[in-house]
Amino acid sequence: MRIRHALLAAAAVATLAACGGQQAATSSAAPAKQAAEAAPSSGATALTITDPWVKTTKSGMTAAFGTLANPTAADITVVSATSTGAPRVELHETVGEGAQMTMRPKEGGFTIPAGGKLELKPGGDHIMLMDVKTPVQPGAEVGFTLTFKDGAAMEFKAVGKDFAGANEKYQPGHE
Repeated sequence: MRIRHALLAAAAVATLAACGGQQAATSSAAPAKQAAEAAPSSGATALTITDPWVKTTKSGMTAAFGTLANPTAADITVVSATSTGAPRVELHETVGEGAQMTMRPKEGGFTIPAGGKLELKPGGDHIMLMDVKTPVQPGAEVGFTLTFKDGAAMEFKAVGKDFAGANEKYQPGHE
């Protein structure tokens, strides 16, 4: 059992070292091609996010998007998020149809199924940034930390991108 833990730890260190030297090229026209990996306390999770981006804004609210992938044999649940771009961050879903689309906090967080993916996208699940005071400009990098159900965390950066669609409204009672 100790050998297994040592091998898992060595693999995690090697993976993190390899990722640490890579930097994605960013532009205001295209989202960053980034993969961030988590190394929770269990040592079994390797969640990744690809193409993370944030809708540009001058202030107020905006959202972050990308695709979360779970290559492991167990579901992974993201229960909260923080960001360098806003003092208040929530995990959101969008419900309804057509002009009646409403955003609301996602009860229980985001669960990425074993061997599956979850696309965070405009008009769907997303990471909501509220009370944004510093403008998010095209090409700007915004830092995020996702916290998992087991208490582990994963950091990544998303690039600012102009986007005109998905102007959902908050569910009544949420500011």
